[in-house]
Amino acid sequence: MVTTVAEVMTRDPASVRPDQSLAEAARTMRETDAGDVLVVDDGQLVGILTDRDIVIRIVAEDGDTSTAKVREACSAELETVTPDTGIDDAAELMRLRAVRRLPVVEGSDPVGIVSLGDLAIARDTESVLGQVSAMPGNR
Repeated sequence: MVTTVAEVMTRDPASVRPDQSLAEAARTMRETDAGDVLVVDDGQLVGILTDRDIVIRIVAEDGDTSTAKVREACSAELETVTPDTGIDDAAELMRLRAVRRLPVVEGSDPVGIVSLGDLAIARDTESVLGQVSAMPGNR
């Protein structure tokens, strides 16, 4: 039975720098088949960027993703967990903070990311969310 974030998290998730273009960040998401990337500056986790952030904060405002920078769209106020955080505690934190992804850190070093889908699969592979989350990504 899965009990900790370490057992379900994506290890070594893709990351981008705050000064990279959103187009570069989007290509990284495509290449890694992920809807998010961690934003890291000098080895320190400073934010998270999701595909939705790009759409809502830049594209919907007629921004140019080739010139807009990651820092303009990412979320800098982060909730994080550690690898030994229980999956129930991670799920509760997601519920309380209304987030779908949590960076996983050891000290100040980003080591992974856990998503709502990861937790759904761990808790009940037969649930609709668990089944959908287990499907291969769209390309």
